[in-house]
Amino acid sequence: QVQLVESGGAAVQAGGSLRLSCADSGYTAGSYPTAWFRQIPGKEREGVASIVGDSARYADSVKGRFTISQDNAKNTLYLQMNNLKPEDTAIYYCAAGASLPLSLDPRWYKYWGQGTQVTVSS
Repeated sequence: QVQLVESGGAAVQAGGSLRLSCADSGYTAGSYPTAWFRQIPGKEREGVASIVGDSARYADSVKGRFTISQDNAKNTLYLQMNNLKPEDTAIYYCAAGASLPLSLDPRWYKYWGQGTQVTVSS
């Protein structure tokens, strides 16, 4: 059973940093998390960053501020978020089981975590 668990969300001031983690406790084939998404209530889920091997893809809104990485030994995905802005406030989700590698379209992902809240105040 795939179990993606995010952690690291918090309330911070603008300009601050956070590191999100996503661990796959199920260790199911094809369930390794490879992407981060975020969602504001009432809005569509949007892709933030994705990674496959040494290749990464970022949404324009986070380029230069966020970095996605993975620890294969720990089956864990990370999102380092620097210079946070109030518009980064959202629930952040990790995803796995991509049918289209590096995609930032949520429709291509099969497995999702429960989300972790990030709140950035001005």
